[in-house]
Amino acid sequence: MVFPIGHRKARAKSHARAIPERGACLWQVRDRALVLALLGIGSPVLAENENLLPVPSGQPVHLSDVLLDDNPGELWVRFRFIAPRIGSDVGRIGYDIAAVDMEHLCQTLAVAYVAKYELEPARVVISLSDRPIEFGRATPDATQYFEAYRLEQSRCIWEGL
Repeated sequence: MVFPIGHRKARAKSHARAIPERGACLWQVRDRALVLALLGIGSPVLAENENLLPVPSGQPVHLSDVLLDDNPGELWVRFRFIAPRIGSDVGRIGYDIAAVDMEHLCQTLAVAYVAKYELEPARVVISLSDRPIEFGRATPDATQYFEAYRLEQSRCIWEGL
């Protein structure tokens, strides 16, 4: 069975060191529910809202896109998520809680994705943003959290970059 996943080149409108000169290959996940079913990630939360992914904190999180980035000469797979409740204000989800969610997303989604598409990344980067942001564009008023992992024997090993 073939599942439709579109791709295109992602280019930033401003310079960002994380983007190679020719851009990064963007795999836009159009039918997220289909991809999640394919990866075997099922949850009662998904039945209520097909775009939400279950995470330990219970915050609403959905996959925005997946970038294949050959930053500097090695493959980095970037999973970009929208998590509108993150932030440093009172009542928001801070980095300490979001870090647990990012590790969970790496282990449950990224590992399966990399295996399915037979990718061999040097790093997997999980990012959470409180709003959609164009890749490589500076958005000072947005909250973003990032974590980098290397994959070993289908496990996410935190890199602490």
